[in-house]
Amino acid sequence: MNYFVKTPWWLKKLYPQRLWSIATKEKIIYLTFDDGPHPIATPFVLDELKNHNAKATFFCIGKNVVDHPVIYKRILEEGHSVGNHTQHHLNGWKTTKDDYLANIAEASTHIKSNLFRPPYGRIRSSQARKVNVVLKDKSSKIVMWDVLSGDFDEVLTNESCLKNVIGNAGAGSIIVFHDSEKAFAKMQFVLPQVLQLFTEKGFVFRSL
Repeated sequence: MNYFVKTPWWLKKLYPQRLWSIATKEKIIYLTFDDGPHPIATPFVLDELKNHNAKATFFCIGKNVVDHPVIYKRILEEGHSVGNHTQHHLNGWKTTKDDYLANIAEASTHIKSNLFRPPYGRIRSSQARKVNVVLKDKSSKIVMWDVLSGDFDEVLTNESCLKNVIGNAGAGSIIVFHDSEKAFAKMQFVLPQVLQLFTEKGFVFRSL
């Protein structure tokens, strides 16, 4: 499986209108969790975040919000932010513009947010240009990432996943984890250690 753990500078420069990281010298990290809510993974994440007084951003799939409304409500009640991750986790490269935008619109009836993250990070420029129209918000942001944990990678060891994060994250990093069944085993191992290690270094965790 080929992917960038640390997003290269040239990719950020190629799509400067998308949010890759936050420019800051302060010790702030932005944890994000994709694909939830999930009945086991998401409560685990919320408990760990609470234990470390940390806030995060959850890019939710609309269908999962419908299926797990109580967990979604807890995300909001505990002060985290949410973002739109389409209704059915569509790959923008494999979906027509109209179908993709309609799926975002459907998700927006359940997820009130001006933040959008394309599943797999795959979105066509023609689709990206219309996201703010679909979300009915000129201030909407397409949120990408600075560090990809790789918790979804079935051949990656727990230790390598941890190294992906601690070896590449820094001030202003947007880090991707997944609160999903597929990623849960690795995320469960890595997240508590990331929270502990960076807290000990004086970092705080905030939502977007």
